[in-house]
Amino acid sequence: MELKEELHPVILFFIHLLISLYTAVTFIPWYFLSGAAWRLKKAKQVKAQPVNDQPGSPYRSVTGLHSLVSILYPGCDTLDKIFAYAKIKFRHQNLLGMREVLSEEDEIQPNGRIFKKVILGKYNWLSFEEVHACAAEFGSGLATLGQKPRSNIAIFCETRAEWMIAAQACFMYNFPLVTLYSTLGGQAIAHGLNESEVTHLITSKELMQTKLKGVILEVPKLKHIILVDGKPSQCNLPETVVTVHTMAAVQAMGAKSQNLYKPQVAPSPSDIAVIMYTSGSTGIPKGVMISHSNLIAGIAGMCERVPQLGQGDTYIGYLPLAHVLELSAELVCVSRGCRIGYSSPQTLSDQSSKIKKGSKGDASELQPTLMASVPEIMDRIYKGVITKVNSMNKFQRSLFALAYNYKMHQISKGYSTPLCDRIIFRKVKMLLGGKTRILLCGGAPLSPATQRFMNICFCCSVGQGYGLTETCGSGTISEESDYSTGRVGAPLACCEIRLKDWEEGGYHCTDKPNPRGEIVIGGSNVTMGYYKSKAKTEEDFLVDENGQRWFFTGDIGEFHPDGCLQIIDRKKDLVKLQAGEYVSLAKVESALKNMSLIDNICAYANSDQSYVIGFVVPSQRELLELAKRKGVNGTLEELCNNREIENEVLKVMIESSASAALEKFEIPRKIRLSPEPWTPETGLVTDAFKLKRKELKTHYQADIERMYGRK
Repeated sequence: MELKEELHPVILFFIHLLISLYTAVTFIPWYFLSGAAWRLKKAKQVKAQPVNDQPGSPYRSVTGLHSLVSILYPGCDTLDKIFAYAKIKFRHQNLLGMREVLSEEDEIQPNGRIFKKVILGKYNWLSFEEVHACAAEFGSGLATLGQKPRSNIAIFCETRAEWMIAAQACFMYNFPLVTLYSTLGGQAIAHGLNESEVTHLITSKELMQTKLKGVILEVPKLKHIILVDGKPSQCNLPETVVTVHTMAAVQAMGAKSQNLYKPQVAPSPSDIAVIMYTSGSTGIPKGVMISHSNLIAGIAGMCERVPQLGQGDTYIGYLPLAHVLELSAELVCVSRGCRIGYSSPQTLSDQSSKIKKGSKGDASELQPTLMASVPEIMDRIYKGVITKVNSMNKFQRSLFALAYNYKMHQISKGYSTPLCDRIIFRKVKMLLGGKTRILLCGGAPLSPATQRFMNICFCCSVGQGYGLTETCGSGTISEESDYSTGRVGAPLACCEIRLKDWEEGGYHCTDKPNPRGEIVIGGSNVTMGYYKSKAKTEEDFLVDENGQRWFFTGDIGEFHPDGCLQIIDRKKDLVKLQAGEYVSLAKVESALKNMSLIDNICAYANSDQSYVIGFVVPSQRELLELAKRKGVNGTLEELCNNREIENEVLKVMIESSASAALEKFEIPRKIRLSPEPWTPETGLVTDAFKLKRKELKTHYQADIERMYGRK
């Protein structure tokens, strides 16, 4: 993506001349002093190679599997041992931080809706030693309450310090931790709790009142609920046999117990550490069984790929800890001595929805150096900044475009632009605190335009990672020196990846110029399978003749000559139209999602139809401006239900540059505008903001029939 420069040609000529002179004068000393030569060399290196010359041969990282021995700590083969070692090594250093709430107030919006706004104070920190002591006491208290080793215990809670303390307690005392997303519906919650047969549940006051109260009677084996905040008297539960405790009371109970620091059955590497219920994008969530050795392999592979990771780093945690990306990232931080400051999507930045105007968001206060994200959040930041740039005056817009295009040209060659960073992009960089050095994106493919934008405007390395719950979130991560876009990097040292032919989609390991096929991941990070689902485990997992486990991902990938992987399709997202053309729904969505007019989009196609349709969540601001230009008045909901506006949006989509990346048959021919955004709370997207296609299809069934002419 290039931004348009709007200044007078003569002024532009002189600015370009000055830039050229500056570049020429500073290039030689800068080239040698900045390490650009080393970065360029590293970027061009081969990162992974096939094991042999046979088609479909697994690709391995060139660093080799043996290097993992030195990544973490010798002899630490379970998660409790890793934390114990880290506690000794980083004893008095800060580990977990939470901001205090100074005040809360209700703010009435112009449309009459009420938003809760907060003013937050400083971060309060617990050291490694303090967190270890809290976890040991809490685990001991759970044992006193009757929790048995190798018996499941559930956590259903927002991302916060207490979540990690509870998890470490469970790792110490060998209580398999069942994780559930805080946005799951009642049926899914009851399913997870009943299937895992938990007797003890850790949750928060808010989730107790909003989600759990309605399903408690459907979970007969549940005996104890532990609240991380609030008081038992605030729960107002119906008369049941469940006893409610506070986390502080359970800790105090454990501190007096004779079992403190003495688990009855110490965990072994093959014991289950976590049963992680997926976000359920394709129906009822499945529980993935993850052993201690699986998680250790995954986090060791991640540590090897992130350069200079250590005590000087601060990580901001705001994604759901029930998601494997966030849990793995935080365990990496614990193992390497990084501190973790907690946040939420509603308080992340100064402009976030719950932050009172004029006060600081969490990123401004914490100033993190490391951050994980999902494409949906990055896309929102990207569109927000672009909207702000478009509202600038002509000179400011042109200056920003000039700097943007100059830096894009420089970083494509591996060069940095310190002057542009300091003068032009400083304000944008400060949105995330100003010190971010690595921003890792996972959960779904990130569009090249958004990735390059984050590279340029946030002045940091933006890497993509690829992994699944079934592989502990580990698979690939792009290297810091790799400034290419659209790729997810080379296999981590903990695993190897091969491609399997998919005849129906026309992908083969023998394809030229690069091999293509279904991505199959093998290694010690591949998990034990699905809980109480032998048939599904046998369908998706395979153990080869050497005893190595493999997982069939359903994603279609392509290996580049340097060993880096690109996700190009997904088996479940591929639809064959009536005339025989194959349409990748994910490809259509990725191409159109970066339009400023579109906040979110779901493409849909029936195999008995000849064209694609789409459900679109429009940008409110852009839609209102479009309606104004066309002389149409109304509320957002009225505009979304207006056929004229619907057709105008479709016309803009078809004529946009984004559509140039699509074949004619791939461009949606009809659309339905949605006034309500899709959030995890609506049940139409997962916690990682992946589309729930089944739920979206049900939600828009009447519109599907209308757009296909059946109504």
